[in-house]
Amino acid sequence: MSAVTEHVQPTGAVAGYRPGRTLRLTVELRRQFKRRRTIGAFALMVALPLVLIAALKLGASADAQANSRINLVDVATSSGLNFTLFVLFATTGFFLVVVYALFFGDTVASEAQWGSLRYTLATPVPRMRLLRQKWYAALVLAVGALLTLAAVGVVAGGIAFGFDDIQTPVGVTLGQGEGMLRLAGMLGYLAVHLLVVGTLAFWFSTITDAPLAAVGGAVFTTIVFSILEQVDQLGSIRDWFPTAFNYAWTDLLQSPVDSGDLFRGTVQSLVYSAIFTALAFRHFARRDVTS
Repeated sequence: MSAVTEHVQPTGAVAGYRPGRTLRLTVELRRQFKRRRTIGAFALMVALPLVLIAALKLGASADAQANSRINLVDVATSSGLNFTLFVLFATTGFFLVVVYALFFGDTVASEAQWGSLRYTLATPVPRMRLLRQKWYAALVLAVGALLTLAAVGVVAGGIAFGFDDIQTPVGVTLGQGEGMLRLAGMLGYLAVHLLVVGTLAFWFSTITDAPLAAVGGAVFTTIVFSILEQVDQLGSIRDWFPTAFNYAWTDLLQSPVDSGDLFRGTVQSLVYSAIFTALAFRHFARRDVTS
């Protein structure tokens, strides 16, 4: 009897068991990187800039340049940095939304659907630690995908269009050093702002066993808010929508920079993300994980 009790802690756990050592982040990341959806998402991040370069090369005609509107596509071929800004502008509204929703919304619901979630908890991994590690892993993958998109855009765009300064649509020129710093700020803002759709999908992922429902629900909600944002009759209410400051990162192209919308967009995104994350942990703590 004494030999048995020597291997049991006062809490009832086996001697040597440490909750903080279960399901390390590196282990969860390795598991997620092996999944086909992760490989496919990163492959798309590499392929998209190359497809856009081909499209710009093929469309570089005199007729294509005859456009009375001034936007980032007009200066996309000025340099690799300009091309990267165009890629970010083209993907902010939908493509990156889907990527964030995919990594956050699929992480819990997919394992619940497969039936492996309860076995992970029986390892035993503390329930809140399990959810926290999955949140961290989803964040690393989502931000990694964003950085991959930007890195491929800079390198491939530089090879195709040159490594020159940034030429803004309004005629402002930014040197390469300053341009890279501002690009880093834009990526930082997008990484935080897109957390809104990511954490919303994460919350949905703890509610349903269907990954498609979690991912699609977050994307659909974002699209609805984007549509409502176009309704002028809603007035200042639109400023409180999660999508209100989607393109505030373009303010970093100004000289001097107007940081008002950037600051409000960052704070608002963090508040929404904290709320959705708290709801996810609250629901998962009470969930009967039987699937």
